Amino acid sequence: MVTKDVSMPVTTPKMSAMPRSREFRNALGRFATGVSVVTTKHHDRTHGMTANAFLSVSLEPPLVLVSLDNRCQMHQLLPVTGLFGVSVLAEGQESLSNHFAGRAVEGLHVNFITRHNVPLLDGAVAYFVARVVNAHLEGDHTLYIGHVEHFEFCDARPLLFYAGNYQQMSR
Repeated sequence: MVTKDVSMPVTTPKMSAMPRSREFRNALGRFATGVSVVTTKHHDRTHGMTANAFLSVSLEPPLVLVSLDNRCQMHQLLPVTGLFGVSVLAEGQESLSNHFAGRAVEGLHVNFITRHNVPLLDGAVAYFVARVVNAHLEGDHTLYIGHVEHFEFCDARPLLFYAGNYQQMSR
């Protein structure tokens, strides 16, 4: 016997035969992610960009992946520097996410820490320093695989992103 739980609202998913760019992006936005900032150093200058396309690939060896739009400056830099950092942002670091996403935040002072000569954002919940070991061009993005050479983390709460908005964890 099949019963229906009436306490949960039933919704009909929106469907599209061919994904249109905005609708496809909206559908992908239903996957909650953390927010990270990818950083590298080139000619003694720190470069960073907000990315929610960061994930683990392998535990042995320790590999991570960042997906970068082929039009962004970081895509031009990683093949040259060969080394990148990922700072997983904490709750309350929305201004850093906005800043590194290209939305100016007046009066913002960015504090960096350095690990293995790679700049990382102070106050993040986790840090990874990785050496680029592979890159895969896929559509309008390139997937950069990095071998993790250093990591640290703390028990703070992460900044989350869902449906185009910042979110917070609830207990």
